[in-house]
Parts: sequence; C-alpha cells; structure tokens
Amino acid sequence: MSREQPWTLHIANKNYSSWSLRPWVLLRELGIPFSEHLSPFDDAAQNSFLTFSPTGKVPCLIDGDVVVWDSLAIVEYAAESYPSVWPADRTARAWARSACAEMHAGFSTVRNHCGMSCGLRVQLHHVPPALKQEWDRIDALWCDGLSRFGGPFLTGAAFTAVDAFFAPVAFRIQTYAPELSPTATSYAQRLLDLGSMREWYESALNEPWRDLPHEAEIRGYGRVVEDRRRAP
Repeated sequence: MSREQPWTLHIANKNYSSWSLRPWVLLRELGIPFSEHLSPFDDAAQNSFLTFSPTGKVPCLIDGDVVVWDSLAIVEYAAESYPSVWPADRTARAWARSACAEMHAGFSTVRNHCGMSCGLRVQLHHVPPALKQEWDRIDALWCDGLSRFGGPFLTGAAFTAVDAFFAPVAFRIQTYAPELSPTATSYAQRLLDLGSMREWYESALNEPWRDLPHEAEIRGYGRVVEDRRRAP
C-alpha cells in the first residue's frame, strides 16, 4: 500500500528504549514506510516529548493529524492499513494478540532487574525467584508458539507483531544471559540476526548519550562485565 506521506515514529535512545523498539522493528521488518525521529532521554525529556506525545512518553506515531501513542495502539493502527502485522490465521492471530497483551502488561520483574541496554553485558548479583519465574514463563510461551505454529517465528513462517513485542527481550537475553531452553535461546538469536535488529543494535552502540537513571538502575542489579558502546 502506498502513502502520500510516510508516518513519523518518535522514539528515544535505541540503547535503552525497549518500548520504542517494538513498533520500529515491526515497521522496518515489514517494509512499512516511516520516518524516524529520535529524542534522547535527558532531564527535560518528558517536557520535550510533550511537544509530540500527549503522555510525554515514547513511542508515538504521527500520521498527518492522527496521533497514536503507546506501542500496542501503534501496532493496531498499523494493522488497519497493513494486514500482515498480524497472522492471517484466526487461531494464530488470537494467540499472538494474547501473547502481546501478556508482554505489554506483565513481566515487571524482568523489566526492573534486566533493563534494556543493548551495548552492555551484565552479570546479575542474584536471580530472585520472581525473576526466574518470569524467564521460565517467557521460555514456555515461546516454545508453545514455535511448537504450535511451526516456526521459525512465534506464529509461523512470517515475522508479525508478536515477534516485535518480544524483540526487546532478545536484547535482554544477549545482555544478561538467563538460563533458557535451547529452543528459546535459538529463537532469541533468530531475532537478533534480523537485518532490522542488527541495524538497531549498531545504532545503539554508536549513540553518544548516557542516561544516568538507566545506568544506575542497571548497575544496581548487576555488575557490568563489558561495555561495547562508543565512548560518550
């Protein structure tokens, strides 16, 4: 489908912003045209984000006079014009939407203990039971989708929104190396090997910015054993 003007997707630092990654990788991987507008996190970030986002948060998609905020809302908006966003099969589509909703609303311990920082490799000080439980659930969910729909993606042969929603988890696995099954580990690597994910990763490594709250949070939960980012 052609459009007179591409959408504008507002995102934040690629190194940290897992929420930004979800719609970005979906649009990029499906070849949906958009222009990227990156605003780094800083002390005045929320005020600057309010110039384009009603919540002062990212991601936020602009389509003419239409403003769509929140990653799940952006996915659904994109699906109205591009049906390939969701699986064509009704059963697979229901599973994908359920898994996306679970990711969108849950896994708070993974988010808190394993914050996204693409360029770091981190050894956690300890793995509390709640964190192991959530990693186990992610593992089981991935294995279920891959087994049920045949892979190589979660609902079959094609990359869809549910894979995009778990793309930040793949970066977290690269950073924190949790104990996962071979099936889940292979799927995470499959996501990391996508052209769009490699593009995001290289951009993240080359960003000059450091956000101190993100840096402090990550170091509060673990020891940084390697930092692959360019010097600020």
